[in-house]
Amino acid sequence: MNIRDCYGLSIAELLDKAGKNSPDKEAVVDGKRRLTYRELEQEASELACGLKQLGIEPGDRVAVCLPTWYEFIAAVFAIAKAGAVLVPLNTRYRQDEAEHILRDSGTKAVFMTDTFDKVNHVQQFQALTERLPSLQHVITVRFQAKEWVSYDDVKRQHNGERVETKIDIKEDVFAIIYTSGTTGKAKGVMLTHENLVHSMVASCEAIKCQEDDVFLHASPYFHIMGIAGILRLIGSETKAVLMEAYKAEKTLRLIEQERITIHSGVPSIFVLELNHPSFHSYDLSSLRVSIMAGAPCPVETIRKVKQEMGCDVLISYGMTETSPILTMTRFDDDDITLSETVGKAIQGVRLKIVNDTREEMPPGEVGELACQSVGLMKGYYGLPEKTQESIDADRWFYTGDLATMDADGYVRIVGRKKDMIIRGGYNIYPSEIEDVFYSHSDVLEAAVVGVRDTVLGEVSCAAVKVKQHAVITAEDLKAYMKEQVADYKVPDHVVLMEEELPKTPSGKVKKFALRDFILDEKLVSLR
Repeated sequence: MNIRDCYGLSIAELLDKAGKNSPDKEAVVDGKRRLTYRELEQEASELACGLKQLGIEPGDRVAVCLPTWYEFIAAVFAIAKAGAVLVPLNTRYRQDEAEHILRDSGTKAVFMTDTFDKVNHVQQFQALTERLPSLQHVITVRFQAKEWVSYDDVKRQHNGERVETKIDIKEDVFAIIYTSGTTGKAKGVMLTHENLVHSMVASCEAIKCQEDDVFLHASPYFHIMGIAGILRLIGSETKAVLMEAYKAEKTLRLIEQERITIHSGVPSIFVLELNHPSFHSYDLSSLRVSIMAGAPCPVETIRKVKQEMGCDVLISYGMTETSPILTMTRFDDDDITLSETVGKAIQGVRLKIVNDTREEMPPGEVGELACQSVGLMKGYYGLPEKTQESIDADRWFYTGDLATMDADGYVRIVGRKKDMIIRGGYNIYPSEIEDVFYSHSDVLEAAVVGVRDTVLGEVSCAAVKVKQHAVITAEDLKAYMKEQVADYKVPDHVVLMEEELPKTPSGKVKKFALRDFILDEKLVSLR
């Protein structure tokens, strides 16, 4: 297998290649089925033919609102074969959130399940079909509904015809993926076939994919990291084990049973696994590498993963707009580098740090991270002004992340440009303070936000969730911080949270929601 053979292919051609090269190799394992590449390619082909019979044409938008099931993968490649555009839909969305995306994208058909994650999708889509004239077809998965067509019915509509659509990989959009919206309303990110395939190849090279690798897919497929995971699987012709909902002990059991080699996710899931009472009863010797992204990882956690899980650790960074990966650490990086940086640019990516006037800054200076990449989106769907704000004439994309880059190209993420707190004229970067909280042995989660103050303009507020059975107060944590950082960086308020912090599907803290919660519940007194 030479992963670079994927360059120049469309998304549909990735599965065609895998079906020809590795027909009898097991591709996907979920709780319902085990499929070889031949079976997966046949399933996607039949589904593509059925979509065509329904009237789905090239360029039509087709949403997928499913958990991490094999049917999601089949739908992705059926949509690709039909020349349509994938619109992944979060299974946890309430009606208004789903309606915004379906209306904005002009979605024509949707794959959905009945009830998942405490959301009744049947009621939701009954209402949405009445409100959205463009939504013509609802395809039910793993259940039947008399008013809609089922997944199996769509497959049965195939007539033996092989659906093949001419694709311009550079121009044709394959997916419109709506951003998590940590700072407001979600925008549709248009990613072309070339964007996604190029990023997939570069990430496979960065993690040194091997033909006998077995991926654990525990992240939601409706997120960019989930889509990237599907493409990495098919492009590398490896195997994936799917989890419809993450559970720490089930993860440990699957690693042992299925001989998982690559485990990826946000750092917090590794903490849950390491702290599980049954951790040491499972054989994790198959693990080759753990890949972490989405949040900073304390050095103590990195060391424990290496020592107790017995595998290498890689840290990656990216975003929906860049398909997604921009940087990754190297296998020989030390633990401090893994903890404090997100690595260097992967193949095909250029980076720079710029000031407020977008002039490049010298190594070590804090500024906004900008990138050029073949994986860079075509633009925001229906929002040309927003696209022009973030991408300049030379196709440099301004990420909104504050960072530093050293002389060797290693990037340290300081925080979101919009998250920076200006306290009495001093700049406070929340991620720096959060990292210090994570160095405390009793802290499970921490996030720092700014709240208004009539004297200083803004002050900082830390929301902290401590580990189970920890006996510690907000004042104890404040005293700890006073020993670690300059006085103006010590949070003015520390709030101990009973529930976990609000997060996006990718595990990032929703800071606007957290700030609203703190203010609405009057957890701090304002001046």
